[in-house]
Amino acid sequence: MSWRMQVRHTTTFDYERTVHASYNEARISPLDTPSQFTLEHRVEVAPAATLYRYRDYWGTRVHAFDLHQPHDELVVVGHSLVETARRSPVPDDSVSWESIRAPGIADRFCELLAPTPFTEADAELEEIARSLMGASPAATVTAVVGWLGEHLVYTQGWTTVSTTAVEVLRQRRGVCQDFAHLGLALLRALHIPARYASGYLFPDADAELGTVVAGQSHAWLEAWLGDWYALDPTTGAAVGERHVLVARGRDYADVPPLKGVINGGPGRGLTVSVELTRVA
Repeated sequence: MSWRMQVRHTTTFDYERTVHASYNEARISPLDTPSQFTLEHRVEVAPAATLYRYRDYWGTRVHAFDLHQPHDELVVVGHSLVETARRSPVPDDSVSWESIRAPGIADRFCELLAPTPFTEADAELEEIARSLMGASPAATVTAVVGWLGEHLVYTQGWTTVSTTAVEVLRQRRGVCQDFAHLGLALLRALHIPARYASGYLFPDADAELGTVVAGQSHAWLEAWLGDWYALDPTTGAAVGERHVLVARGRDYADVPPLKGVINGGPGRGLTVSVELTRVA
């Protein structure tokens, strides 16, 4: 089964004082994968600017642009039409711990095994990780996702974009970014390669065609068990037709939808809206 969705992602920066120049990068373009195909995509900015496109180190599509005229507001809008299909639903239980921990695997995925500022573990986190270790890496990944669903409460406004996995563990609450960071920390503590995935989630599986729903950026994780398997610890649901993949990386720092530097300002407000429409 496949879905076709339209995505409109709008970000508005409102500055307290005039910005005289800025450099910006937008990571809001869906990826093409074996289970996802981007039919159309464009990025519009105001004030108008020339956009430069490239793929970053992790394969994400980036639209970069700079502005050299004074402006008090910056609006970036991404329009996408994307077709999604089911991913691999069940991790391969035949993959052994010996194969996951082989020297060649450690070298190949060293960047996705090493702790980052968001995913560094402490003694308590490592102890929890060991308690979740099962007979196989696949069983362990399932246990980690289940533990996150049982022990974390989805709560908006409790954390920030800079909250770390250890802080989430202490608070036991957060949003999808926090679920993903803590999941990554647990998996990497057990030497299972894992990466951060971001994009969008259509919230209503039963919405009628043509219905426009308010969405938001969403995060999940992918674990390597002989192949990459995507898991959504926030919802507990399988990553499938309702997920639109935009970017991957070590953690959130590699995939922010928009980032940049400015000469002037500072910023006064940031408004983000995501509209999702299932069209087929």
